[in-house]
Amino acid sequence: MSTKANEQEIEKEIIEKGLTAPRITPELISSKIKSEDYYVFPGSTVTVCLLTLENGFSVIGHSATASPDNFDEEIGRKIAKTEARDKIWRLEGYFLSQKLYEKNK
Repeated sequence: MSTKANEQEIEKEIIEKGLTAPRITPELISSKIKSEDYYVFPGSTVTVCLLTLENGFSVIGHSATASPDNFDEEIGRKIAKTEARDKIWRLEGYFLSQKLYEKNK
């Protein structure tokens, strides 16, 4: 299952349970991404994903296989992007928590 599909499945469950207080959504995360770039280090199984956000901040995710025989660039890109998106979730979660904290002071 792709990250996006998993995110959507969880979002559906949240809505079905009526948990609609301020929160981060998969759509919000996607809307923050301005561009994505990938790089595979020559002679390696290391794939890096650079997501540049709308405000110019960048996050990086990476993947690597233990066995070169299992290397697949497409899979490496998916894993690296998932890791980078996870970092955006944490950043946006912190930002929302700070806004809620300031509002309720």
